[in-house]
Amino acid sequence: QVQIVESGGGLVQSGGSLRLSCAASGIIFSTYAMGWYRQALGKQRELVALITSGDITNYADSVKGRFTISRDNGKNTAYLQMNNLKPGNTAVYYCNAFFNRRYDHWGRGTQVTVSS
Repeated sequence: QVQIVESGGGLVQSGGSLRLSCAASGIIFSTYAMGWYRQALGKQRELVALITSGDITNYADSVKGRFTISRDNGKNTAYLQMNNLKPGNTAVYYCNAFFNRRYDHWGRGTQVTVSS
C-alpha cells in the first residue's frame, strides 16, 4: 500500500522559515519524481517545486531563490525548505510522487500559514 505523508507545516511569521517533509512508503522511491504543490483558498493547485529521480530541480518563479527541494533516497523522504516566507505563501502544501500516469500518488497535505 502506497503512503505519502507530509509533515512540518504550521504557523510562521512573515520572513520566517519552515521545512516540509514528505515520507513515502510502498514505492521504489528513487525511481519517482517528487513534487511539492500548493493550493490556496479559492485557487487552483499549483506546482511549487519538483525534483526528478536524477536530481534535476524545477521551481515556480515566485519561489526561486527562497525555496529548496531535496530528497534523501535512503530515507524515502523529500523535503521543501522554505525561507523568507510571505503571507502569499499561505496554502495547503501537497506532496506528489510521480512515476507515470498510473503510478501517481498524493499526500493529504499540510497547512502552511504565514502571518504578516
